[in-house]
Amino acid sequence: MTVNGWIQVALYCAIIIALVKPLGYYMTRVFNGEVTWLRPVERALYAAAGTNEREEQHWLTYGLALLLFNGLGFLLLYALQRAQGALPLNPAGMTAVAPDLAFNTAISFVTNTNWQNYGGESTMSYLTQMAGLTVQNFVSAATGIALAVALIRGFARASARTVGNFWVDLTRATLYVLLPICVVLALVLVWQGMPQTLGPYVDAVTLEGGKQTIAVGPVASQTAIKMLGTNGGGFFNANAAHPFENPNALTNLLQMVAIFAVGAGLTNVFGRMVGDERQGWAIFAAMGVLFLAGVAVCYGVEAAGNPALHALGLDGASMEGKEVRFGTLASTLFAVVTTAASCGAVNAMHSSLMPLAGMIPLLNMQLGELIIGGVGAGLYGMLLMVIIALFVAGLMVGRTPEYLGKKIEAREVKMTLLGILVLPLVILGFTAIAVVLPTGTASMGNPGPHGYSEALYAYTSGAANNGSAFGSLTGNTLWYNLTIGIAMMIGRFFVIIPALAIAGSMAAKKTVPPSAGTFPTHGALFVGLLVGVVLIIGGLTYFPSLALGPIVEQLAMMAGQTFAAGN
Repeated sequence: MTVNGWIQVALYCAIIIALVKPLGYYMTRVFNGEVTWLRPVERALYAAAGTNEREEQHWLTYGLALLLFNGLGFLLLYALQRAQGALPLNPAGMTAVAPDLAFNTAISFVTNTNWQNYGGESTMSYLTQMAGLTVQNFVSAATGIALAVALIRGFARASARTVGNFWVDLTRATLYVLLPICVVLALVLVWQGMPQTLGPYVDAVTLEGGKQTIAVGPVASQTAIKMLGTNGGGFFNANAAHPFENPNALTNLLQMVAIFAVGAGLTNVFGRMVGDERQGWAIFAAMGVLFLAGVAVCYGVEAAGNPALHALGLDGASMEGKEVRFGTLASTLFAVVTTAASCGAVNAMHSSLMPLAGMIPLLNMQLGELIIGGVGAGLYGMLLMVIIALFVAGLMVGRTPEYLGKKIEAREVKMTLLGILVLPLVILGFTAIAVVLPTGTASMGNPGPHGYSEALYAYTSGAANNGSAFGSLTGNTLWYNLTIGIAMMIGRFFVIIPALAIAGSMAAKKTVPPSAGTFPTHGALFVGLLVGVVLIIGGLTYFPSLALGPIVEQLAMMAGQTFAAGN
């Protein structure tokens, strides 16, 4: 580790902190209906959809609308992939996507996961990339934001039967938050050298006289929303390690900032809507502590490098699997950011990280998409942990837990546990099956504990709706396309529905004034309790699986043991 490296980390954190309040202020006004500069467009969209913006929905109706919208999005994206060979805007002549891969990809983009078992430049036409994948990048992100706002209303309202209108929240999140920021960001990325064209791929002659086809396309527009919306699906197979998707150090920084911006700002929206900004800052502080701990471990382990290289008299900080333009710090920081925020974009190969460094992205996802998290998902994931933390605090002092003047009772705790426990069930269940079935082990690129980590990472990334991968796993098989697709769907919607149920339940409750026994939820003690609960739940749930993978691999590496094929 170097001083220069930590200065870069400090600069990144300072930028994110500086964005929290202005973004939070703006988004609060958006969802309160106070931003109207695109009002004619907004009204036209409501009229076309037959939506009455003044009519709010019960949490169950809100949830049904959400599921219906996402279900139709899945069907349309699946059909677009299957028919792309006969559709326009296909200069490279891409054929229809295979049924199992189209199924996996459609679920992936609808759930804001963007897991990619394909190379974008060699599989998807321009039309599919734009009308299918990029559109879902917008609306899946807007879905997460809408759910977060509905949950915030649940805590902010008293004796209410409604939590908002899904169609209105979806429209405003897209129209006023995601779209304008992405237009500006895409223009900046084009200025920095990122392609944005509908022209055909370019044929070039190499110095040796050979022919090389250079893939181009509408890259900047997809990259902007894939980062801002924490989607992560790259136009190119190499994702943000490709020079066309990430031309230089400035674009690398801008992309990392975009990944955290909206999720961080939503914590301030929470504080403003519940009438106490300190509540939002407390949640943001808990997220920040977990994020910085992950950066310290990942950067420290990776900078120390492989002892086998030290024994050979070589620099221990290996650049294998990393983009040489960015180096160790920028690669590890990006890895922590993209998995803390459930984005999934990568500028280095996570499979090439040192075992314990690779464990941090794994753990970030396994904790439940709550360290900033996917846009919206991070906030509602952390609020589930808040309920558990206050339940634990209530048990210690013998009181019914309460939050923001509302009692947390059995219904809310049950719904919270349902939302929290579904992830380990899917992650550990599918991993256990995959590592014993020949169809699962055949895709592993490495033997021993690293091969096990490949499968564990795949199902963790799918269920946590992240989308990054240990690239050494061959995921484009019938088994992995189907099972990871199921994991993505369960990990998204089996958390969303309990969260909405909590929103409806909390909105219906009356607010009671704080008493002498009320646990303050805006100070350092609460932040420490929340961080502790997150780590304890994550540790108790996932430590055995991590011990079988990255931890034992790190110990074996330190002892000089390596694993070869067949061993």
